[in-house]
Amino acid sequence: MAQDRLSILGMTFHAHHGLEDHEIENGQRFEIDVEMLLDISKAAATDHLRDTVDVRKVYKDIQTIVVNQRFYLIETLSQRVADTMLKNYDIEQVTVRVRKPVAPLGGLANGTQIEVIRSRED
Repeated sequence: MAQDRLSILGMTFHAHHGLEDHEIENGQRFEIDVEMLLDISKAAATDHLRDTVDVRKVYKDIQTIVVNQRFYLIETLSQRVADTMLKNYDIEQVTVRVRKPVAPLGGLANGTQIEVIRSRED
């Protein structure tokens, strides 16, 4: 099993996910981190992008999910991102963190976060 980790941190999108009417109507900021376990030895040896995961494509895939789809729960959003990463890329495992910095909690907090870890074996 590969032990190499490729990450994209702090992707930020304005989207319309949530349960509350104001979340759906006005939208809010969502922050996403993705960490992928893969074997980078071939890419390291060849120095060719085709031998690794193109992070620009990963970003676009995640952007499409977050901006163009609609979910009530960040749990569902994070699962959709994880499923897409495992389907579209030659990776063994993915960790997805979705943060909602301004979650309507009824009090002060630095938001909410869900983290899912999925692998090909799941």
